[in-house]
Amino acid sequence: MKKLLLLLIIYLAFISLGLPDSLLGSAWPAMFEGLGVPLDYAGIIAMIVASGTVISSLFSGKLIDRFGVTAVTTCSVGMTALALMGFAYSDHFLFLCLLAIPLGLGAGSVDSALNNYVALHFQAKHMNWLHSFWGVGAAIGPLIMAGYLAKGDSWNSGYQTVAWIQIGLVVILLLSFPLWVKNQKTSASTPESRPSNFLKLLTRVPGLKQALAVFFCYCTIEATFGLWGASFLVFERGFEVDQAARLTSLYYLGITIGRFFSGFLTLHLTNRQLVKLGLGVIALGLVLLFLPFSGTILPGFLLIGLGCAPIFPSLLHETPVNFGEKHSQSIMGMQMASAYMGITLMPFLFGKIASLTGYSFLLGFLGIFLVLIFAMTNLMNRKVKPEKIL
Repeated sequence: MKKLLLLLIIYLAFISLGLPDSLLGSAWPAMFEGLGVPLDYAGIIAMIVASGTVISSLFSGKLIDRFGVTAVTTCSVGMTALALMGFAYSDHFLFLCLLAIPLGLGAGSVDSALNNYVALHFQAKHMNWLHSFWGVGAAIGPLIMAGYLAKGDSWNSGYQTVAWIQIGLVVILLLSFPLWVKNQKTSASTPESRPSNFLKLLTRVPGLKQALAVFFCYCTIEATFGLWGASFLVFERGFEVDQAARLTSLYYLGITIGRFFSGFLTLHLTNRQLVKLGLGVIALGLVLLFLPFSGTILPGFLLIGLGCAPIFPSLLHETPVNFGEKHSQSIMGMQMASAYMGITLMPFLFGKIASLTGYSFLLGFLGIFLVLIFAMTNLMNRKVKPEKIL
């Protein structure tokens, strides 16, 4: 019963982890004018948040070894709650940039701590469902924001509500301390994880370069569409900001539903087949958004989310198959670093490009990276040893 209760708390934590991830993209069309900054400046905030996530993920192993999973998770959620509350009471872009630092640092520590804890103490199937519950939070965030915008309230109210939800989770985590298994040493400081060994793996393991490129390109698609999808609707298709926020929520809902059902699809399809299926569904969604009909917008957003759903978990699960179990943990870390680099850099880059070309280029931008994923996965699959193929 104690383990079941703890698992429920971890699921709630993953919902809270997703809540702030989608807020900025859904709120930005209503934020930038009041802040007195260009539209593409959302990419700056997103890049700072993602950079903090990268840094905290790299150091989370040492923090967990010293203070324990429970303390790191609780303090990190508290940090994100305070940062979000700061967003709620801020009306200056520079302050938002400063607050983005603790927001990213807190999110990265929570993600790393909980993923590692679940991998150690729960069955593998729970990892899939947890990432689905991240999507629940990511879908709820824009709905909260859209509700306030539709009533004519400020975007600050949406951030304040999410901040209070995070504070509530901090209280729950504090009460749950007796339920957690006491701190165990992580593998963060093992010789296998040294930077010199990362370089050796990169140069000696066939297909690894292509795998890293795939993770970079996939997260470019997921993060760029999540951040700029609402702006595309407002400035290219004439939607109201609250309508655009709701459709952004639909995109994250597609990821959530897709990851839930992809768990069942694994009984009938291989990881590689799921990746190809996801790429095809994303392509269909982009085609629907390209068509000049308002009726294709809603299914387009939903299909892009559904297509994104199986790709990331399937690529992660395929890692030991492609590269063997001996180095899978180190390679997993390299893949996550490459993924975070895509999240950090590419939404910001697209914002700069869109300031020159307009937001209609969003579909072409995503299409380029979709083609790159298809090419790199095929090349990677040819390079790995045939006996390791599922």
